[in-house]
Amino acid sequence: MAVANNLTAILNFIALLCSIPITASGIWLASKPDNECVHLLRWPIVTLGVLILVVSAAGFIGAYWYKETLLAVYLCCMAILIGLLLVVLIFAFVVTRPDGSYPVPGRAYKEYRLEEFSNWLRDNVVDSKNWIKIRACLADTDVCPKLSQEYITADQFFSSPDITPLQSGCCKPPTACGYSFVNPTVWQNPTNMAADGDCYIWNNDQSQLCYNCNSCKGGLLGNLRREWRKANVILIVTVVVLIWVYLIACSAFRNAQTEDLFRRYKQGWV
Repeated sequence: MAVANNLTAILNFIALLCSIPITASGIWLASKPDNECVHLLRWPIVTLGVLILVVSAAGFIGAYWYKETLLAVYLCCMAILIGLLLVVLIFAFVVTRPDGSYPVPGRAYKEYRLEEFSNWLRDNVVDSKNWIKIRACLADTDVCPKLSQEYITADQFFSSPDITPLQSGCCKPPTACGYSFVNPTVWQNPTNMAADGDCYIWNNDQSQLCYNCNSCKGGLLGNLRREWRKANVILIVTVVVLIWVYLIACSAFRNAQTEDLFRRYKQGWV
């Protein structure tokens, strides 16, 4: 029984360590400029990571001092948390599956069409009610201003693969409008205003730019999609480890109970 308890304690310690990358992924997502402005998706991963940390610590204590009730509570709560984490992962994968991007000739970056993202993202993130606050928040960040510090010439800007979806959609007009480059956030003399409704919305005023454009909304969703896909890789690896640890812990707990019953039966028989 001592061996089973020690094994369960070690497994719970591993589960506790697994909470660190989960929480770190959530904090990384919440720290991004787009997630700072979109409060809907900021903290669910962080919350799950903290809960897994607390439950794993309780399981470690229960296994180390063999508190059977605490171990049973741990196994029940951990099953629920793993289930919730799987739900979040599947949901995030489904709603971020549509890409919305399209290549632009002569440009290293892509541009984004709002209508090609999932209905859920469009309805719950960038609808007209939410966008008023998101637009004001984006205008207060350095997402667009820092482009003028990093790129001087048009060739530097057009050939950069580091332009984010958010910058591509919000800091410049759509390429189809035919605007001429002055600097990354100043564009003049359009040649094809009818190409896109956003062509008429673009404004060189640094507080406006293309923040009211559909391309900006698409860029925001493109940023969210890219960041959630990166975080999902870490979360998938972590949840696989958690499931493996949980199954072994269940087996060790069951074996410990069986050994305890056998010991009590043997003592009573003798």
